[in-house]
Amino acid sequence: MATAVREARLRRHRRVRGKVSGTAERPRLAVFRSNRGITAQLIDDTSGKTLAAASWLDAKKSFKGNKSEQAVEVGKLLAGAAKKAGVESVVFDRAGYLYHGRVKALANAAREGGLKF
Repeated sequence: MATAVREARLRRHRRVRGKVSGTAERPRLAVFRSNRGITAQLIDDTSGKTLAAASWLDAKKSFKGNKSEQAVEVGKLLAGAAKKAGVESVVFDRAGYLYHGRVKALANAAREGGLKF
């Protein structure tokens, strides 16, 4: 059963990636969700470079909370890294995941941190 769910997500991801592409002015905010944590990066697809990234591993060691709170922390970290890289506007790539739970929490935290999408 789990493989069918994963295949469906990958199918959605491939379909969306045909339409969504990041540029230097407006990079792609790509989200990866695992069972343990969540990562996000800003990617310029024209040059194939990662401009900024944040991960649950970057969160403070003193951080305690559930995975949704962890995603909020990563969203804030990414927004800060984006400011340092001079990025204000992004294209959101949820990588086939449903816009719900941790993915939504990360997106909202990134918006509150100053990213526009």
